[in-house]
Amino acid sequence: MATVRDATYDVLRTLGMTTVFGNPGSTEEPFLQHFPADFHYVHALHEATAVAMADGYAQATGAPAHVNLHTAPGTGNGMGNLVTAWHNKTPLIVTAGQQTREMLLLEPRLANRRPTELPQPYVKWAYEPARAQDIPAAVLRAYATAVQPPAGPVFLSLPMDDWAQTADPPPAPRTVATRFAPDPERLTEFVRVLAGSRNPVLVYGPGVDRAASWSPAVALAERLAAPVWSAPATERAVFPEDHPHFRGVLPYAIGPLAEALRGHDTVLVVGAPVFRYYPYVPGGHLPDGARLLHVTDDPDEAARAPVGDSLLSDPGLALTALVERVPPSGRPAPARRDALPPPEVGTPLSADALFAALADHWPTDGVLVQESPSNLSALRRQLRITQPASYFTMASGGLGYGLPAAVGIALAERDTGRGRPVVAVIGDGSFHYSVQALWTAARLALPVVVVVPANQQYAILKAFAELKHTPGVPGLDLPGLDIVAIAAGYGCATEVVETPDQLGAALAVGLHTDRPTVLAVPISTDVPSIL
Repeated sequence: MATVRDATYDVLRTLGMTTVFGNPGSTEEPFLQHFPADFHYVHALHEATAVAMADGYAQATGAPAHVNLHTAPGTGNGMGNLVTAWHNKTPLIVTAGQQTREMLLLEPRLANRRPTELPQPYVKWAYEPARAQDIPAAVLRAYATAVQPPAGPVFLSLPMDDWAQTADPPPAPRTVATRFAPDPERLTEFVRVLAGSRNPVLVYGPGVDRAASWSPAVALAERLAAPVWSAPATERAVFPEDHPHFRGVLPYAIGPLAEALRGHDTVLVVGAPVFRYYPYVPGGHLPDGARLLHVTDDPDEAARAPVGDSLLSDPGLALTALVERVPPSGRPAPARRDALPPPEVGTPLSADALFAALADHWPTDGVLVQESPSNLSALRRQLRITQPASYFTMASGGLGYGLPAAVGIALAERDTGRGRPVVAVIGDGSFHYSVQALWTAARLALPVVVVVPANQQYAILKAFAELKHTPGVPGLDLPGLDIVAIAAGYGCATEVVETPDQLGAALAVGLHTDRPTVLAVPISTDVPSIL
């Protein structure tokens, strides 16, 4: 007779989920015993690292990923990156062990007291099956919940003595739709407004990239002769940034964002919330006289928007429908942005000089993962993303995601056979949140290159302190951290880079080796403005 464990692995095979990310614990060993030869266990040294690796893998493959955590403590360890997965709208099936059912009344060591409450509100569904035999069907329901829009993580708490129980007959395979089209009447109204607009502007968000819809996004911009902004603090690149219509990334504060949109009578936002703000800088949400139209696949985003009229739809399907129905504007195309002057190269390098050098040596089909908040503006100024699915970061604002996510993305590039080169830009503060991800990358022989701009401080927090007039905050300096020694200890190739030429040479070598490479780059300690 098949066991619940046998039946669950069969369901995971049916779903194509044969890669499991995790850090094994005692409550997970009954599930992991005699691990099947056709499955791949990706061993992380910490649960937060496992969650972010799974997130990066899911985003890069375009399919849900499975991460296995260790009851309540392991779920707690993973929560920071589970918050990020929720905001990233990443479909994850998160399973966690639970103590033996016969002892749960006693609340023994490692029991999860309230397993379905612990990960809330950052999962779409949380469940502990009433019977062992319900686990395979619960996995199917978890999958269906995770992939439907808005996609996101789900959580299953699974008692350790369930796996050896005799299984019921296997649940019938089934599929669910993952895209929905716009309401025709509402779409007609949006077409009417856009066709009659004097000076429209487009604001695209990460939903455009998730929907693989750069082509209709470009077509609509050209049809309307409209400039295009990236939504503020977006976790994906949304439009070819070398296109003449592209204007950059909107500031993520209320007043400055509205000022950037001044002069436009219609603002069409597609695939983004309205808007992701931080810090608080008061002002109107829109310029006077402007009307906002909002396309999102997330009812919660539509409900909480402070201004505008919303249309629920898959962003790609809505963009395609608008391109088909909006008449050409007849206006001249907006003027191309002025080219940036080359930054001065000094010692140490400025952030702009570092990222200009990175742009000069950027691989044609490269994937960028970034988590360097204080240097983000300089990075986005100097290195322009020109291909879809080529830029990833955390939507939550929480650190510790970027480095393990880059490992998951690099593994996905190998597993899918695409083999795109992966470069992570991780600040020296962020680097230490999930540094143990380097060990997994080394064990898997992944040629990911990690560029660490080292300014020995939490410069982003110093910038906030200046904006909010809060002097004397402790703990904002990071002296005495030897990035090269730490990375070498995890099995990485390492180098200290001080010039643009050094960076180019080290990048070329690192992307064609059989292990991760960490490049520590001392940069200026100047604190950039937060806006």
